Amino acid sequence: MNTILSYLKADASVSDYKYNEHKRESCELFFVKGKLETVRRTATCDKQVTVYVDHDGFKGESSFLVYPSTTEGELQEKITDAVAKAKLINNADYALPEKETGSFEVASNFADYELSALSEKIAECVFAANTLENADLNSVEVFVTRHTESVVNSRGIDKTQIRYSAMVEAIPTFNGETESVELYQQYNFASMDEATIQNEIAAKLREVKARAQAKKPEGELAGKVILNKLELSELFGNIAYNLDYSAVYAHASVFQKGDAIQKDATGDKFSITMSGEVEGNLQSNKFDSDGLTLGSIAIVEDGVATNYYGNNRFGQYLKEVPTGRLGCMTVAPGSVSAEELAAGPALEVVSMSGLQVDFYTDYIGGEVRLAYWNDGKTVTPVTGISITGKLSQVLSSLRLSETIAIHDGYVGPEKAILSDMQIF
Repeated sequence: MNTILSYLKADASVSDYKYNEHKRESCELFFVKGKLETVRRTATCDKQVTVYVDHDGFKGESSFLVYPSTTEGELQEKITDAVAKAKLINNADYALPEKETGSFEVASNFADYELSALSEKIAECVFAANTLENADLNSVEVFVTRHTESVVNSRGIDKTQIRYSAMVEAIPTFNGETESVELYQQYNFASMDEATIQNEIAAKLREVKARAQAKKPEGELAGKVILNKLELSELFGNIAYNLDYSAVYAHASVFQKGDAIQKDATGDKFSITMSGEVEGNLQSNKFDSDGLTLGSIAIVEDGVATNYYGNNRFGQYLKEVPTGRLGCMTVAPGSVSAEELAAGPALEVVSMSGLQVDFYTDYIGGEVRLAYWNDGKTVTPVTGISITGKLSQVLSSLRLSETIAIHDGYVGPEKAILSDMQIF
C-alpha cells in the first residue's frame, strides 16, 4: 500500500486518489451425504486504486486492480493509463470525503468464535434440522469469512473495519416412491442463532417435500395472497431504490419527497429506514467504499416518501447531505397476527421465479413455483400458477405481520397479506 500511495502522490496528473483493500480470511467445510470431505482455509486480498483527474471543470475517474504479481513498473503504467482514461470522463465536479480516521468492528457474535469452531457449530445446526422422513441433505457447504476492509484517500480518509459473514449452500433432496426432487438453497447470515439456522434448513427440507407433492390446481383459486420475507425484501427494496440519490439524479425514480407511495391506505402504513449497521444484518458496515461514515435515515414514514439517501457523489449533485451507501433496510412491523395468517382461503407463496414490481405499469406479480393453498380446512402444496395485481391497489391494502425476520440486508415483517390479487 505504501508503494502504491507513494506513486500516486508523485504523479502530478493525479488530482485525487482512493485506495480500497479487502482482506478475506475464511474457513470452508464441504460435506457429501453428511460426510465431511474437505476442509479449506483461505486468505485473499483484493486491492483497487481509483484515480481522479480534474480537467475542464469536470472530475474524471478510473479504477484498476493491483495483484501480488504486479511489478513497480507495471504499477506506474497502470496509473498512467488510469489518468488517460479519467481525462475522458466528464463527471460534474464533487468533493471526496475527508479527514476521518479510525479502526472499527461491526457488531456480531461471530467475533466470539474462532472461524473453524464457528463453521463446525453452523454445520451441526444444519444437520440437526434434517429430521424429515425420506428427506436428506445431499450436499452441504459452509463458508465463514472474516472481512477486513480499508479505505485511504488523498483527503485524509484512513479507515479500517472488521466484519463477518457466513453462507450455507445446501442441496436438500426428497426421495419419493418414483422419483427424487432436489432444490438449491443459499442462506447468508451474520449472527449466530442456532434456532434460526435450524429453522431455515428445516423449512427448505419441508419445501422440497412439498415440491415433490405439489400439483397444478384443477379449478380457480380465489383468496388472499401471503408473501414471505424474500419477496417482501424485493418489494421494499424496489421502493428503496427509487429513493436512492443515483436514481433520483438520473430521473429514473417514480417518487419524490412528499409523495404518497400508499395512496388512500386501508391496510398497514409502512415505514422504511436505511442504515449502515443493524446487528445481525449481513449488509452492516461502519463506512462505505468512499470512506463515508454511515448512519441511518427514514426514507418512508407511514407510506409517504420523506427522504432520499445514497452515495457521496450523487448526494452532492442533488445538494443533499450524502448518507453513504446504506445497505441495511428496516421495515416496521404491522398488525397481522399468526392466527390471521393461518386463516383461509389463502395462497402462501413459498417460491417464485422472481417477484416483478413495476411502478410505471402499476403491476405486481410473477410465476409461482411453489405455494401452499389453504381453503380454510386443509393446506395443499400447489405449483404451476401465477399471481398478478395492480400495484397501487396492493400497496394501499397491504397488511404486514407482527413478527420480524431477517433476509440478507432486509429486517422487517416476516409475512404480508396482499389483497386484490388474481391467482391463475
